[in-house]
Amino acid sequence: MKSLRVSDVKQTYRGQDFDVVVVGAGHAGSEAALAAARMGNKTLLITINLDMVAFMPCNPSIGGPAKGTVVREIDALGGEMGKNIDKTYVQMRMLNTGKGPAVQALRAQADKHAYHSEMKKTIEDEPNLTLRQGIVDSLIVEDGECKGVITNTGARYYAKAVVICAGTAARGKIIIGELMYASGPNNSQPAEKLSENLAELGFDLERFKTGTPPRVDGTTINYSETEEQPGDEKPNHFSYESKDEDYLALKNQLSCWLTYTNEKTHEIIRENLDRAPMFTGVIEGVGPRYCPSIEDKIVRFADKNRHQLFLEPEGRNTEEWYVQGLSTSMPEEVQQQVIRSIQGLENAEMMRPGYAIEYDVVAPYQLKPTLETKVVKNLFTAGQTNGTSGYEEAAGQGIIAGINAGLRAQGKPGFTLKRDEAYIGVMIDDLVTKGTNEPYRLLTSRAEYRLLLRNDNADMRLTEKGHELGLISDERYDAFLAKKERVLAEIDRLDHVRVNPSAAVDELVTAHGDKPLKDGAVASVFLRRPYVDYQTLLQFIPAPDQPLGRHEIEQVEIQTKYAGYIAKAQANVEKMKKMEAKKIPANIDYDAIDGIATEAHQKLKKIQPETIAQAGRISGVNPADLAILSVYIQQGKIAKVQ
Repeated sequence: MKSLRVSDVKQTYRGQDFDVVVVGAGHAGSEAALAAARMGNKTLLITINLDMVAFMPCNPSIGGPAKGTVVREIDALGGEMGKNIDKTYVQMRMLNTGKGPAVQALRAQADKHAYHSEMKKTIEDEPNLTLRQGIVDSLIVEDGECKGVITNTGARYYAKAVVICAGTAARGKIIIGELMYASGPNNSQPAEKLSENLAELGFDLERFKTGTPPRVDGTTINYSETEEQPGDEKPNHFSYESKDEDYLALKNQLSCWLTYTNEKTHEIIRENLDRAPMFTGVIEGVGPRYCPSIEDKIVRFADKNRHQLFLEPEGRNTEEWYVQGLSTSMPEEVQQQVIRSIQGLENAEMMRPGYAIEYDVVAPYQLKPTLETKVVKNLFTAGQTNGTSGYEEAAGQGIIAGINAGLRAQGKPGFTLKRDEAYIGVMIDDLVTKGTNEPYRLLTSRAEYRLLLRNDNADMRLTEKGHELGLISDERYDAFLAKKERVLAEIDRLDHVRVNPSAAVDELVTAHGDKPLKDGAVASVFLRRPYVDYQTLLQFIPAPDQPLGRHEIEQVEIQTKYAGYIAKAQANVEKMKKMEAKKIPANIDYDAIDGIATEAHQKLKKIQPETIAQAGRISGVNPADLAILSVYIQQGKIAKVQ
């Protein structure tokens, strides 16, 4: 007897109606659903497996350069990722402390099972949010508008807005050596039919690939042959609401351990390249350039005699250890040989093999800056569905998609973040303007205003926006305003207080090769010296009436020491705002514009930029094209004939 598909079933079950439906409960879907619900929308979060909510199928960590700043931005907007990792980390470190504040960032090792459990509990406890297990096979689309979703059981859920966060489950396929099978991440069930439906609706889909390394039994690791990587002694948190005394992880952190591949490792891999899916044509999807598999590293960097590997604990109540840097899809027996060739892992037992996974993504040029699709109205997408890699990138898109789905359900205008306001804004602008031909990863180098987009000041940039959206409580907002006022007052005070000459001052400055002060110096100017910090400065001037906390001191120091550079960056932002203010009409007919280069013409039609500034960021659009485009807009003779 022929089995029936959902499309063959005439009698379907009409489920509960919602304001917003979110498909997929990974890191993007969790943030999207929480944001929409906290804004007052009746929200459904539907996912293939409730045991995979906010699960970490790859590295058990949150943060890192640029990524860590995104987590703080999510928190400043009222999201959950920062709070969740603060509750469940096993180790936390501030990276790049020897460099400037623009590239410093937190990174935390997570207890991956605790992280999942805490996020699931938060979702379950949210009043406006319903969590349900199910597989979405298709969308309900009428007259170009998304009205809801249909599951594989025939259930129909209607909504005013839908967010798709399908991740690597979208027609997922796991590959290990010669073995291939349909699967989502971590051997979960894949979503097979949703991609077909999206293609039928006219979406351009692409095939990407990512991977994960093997896990080993921690009891079989010889740690004495590796280098210990402990957490920071100084407490730090991702969330601006977290307090040191609330969490005990700091007192009981777990170390990571560093080891390296060697020539024997490389020889094993080279001898088995004929069985490596990366090189036999089995893998069709495009992989992440910034996180290559170990076999790819050996081939591409043949001159290197070793590669770093970090052994990372997956939690407090498990002996599984993640071998960071050893991502692979080699056959299982080859993976075991590779592991045992590595110092400290000579007797290690592999608990799970590494694998590659291919999946479908929506080409991001089909998205608006709000993450609403241009193809179907009221449909939003976020996370790896949009071609990104990483939990943080997914969560950053998730909260924006959830916010905008919630606003659409309420009949309100959309919400976007600009490139000078957040790394999230940089990422989304990159995706919708430039697209991506590989899994997109956030890097500090992608942000032209990175001195403004620091790890330390995400609250200063975004808390007000989060409060306006209804995601930041009045209590938290009042505390933020008080902090901001104290910081600005102290910066102003330092501009009006002088450091007078004294023996102590002379001793300090001469010890660092500077000349003694003759007439003294303004305190803010004195603080800009590289060897002077705020606490040192207070030895030579009166203390403020109200002592500052360490995070307020951090703000005072950074804003004072980098005042000149920050001012230059803000001046560049003001110039760019003038370009952003020049809107391109939505009904513009690019075919009517003569003189634009062929490539620019094709890209402009494909991406449909909203402003002249956005058009200028499109690869292949040059200043001459922008000048011609601006003239045509000024003439007002370019609208399509209706």
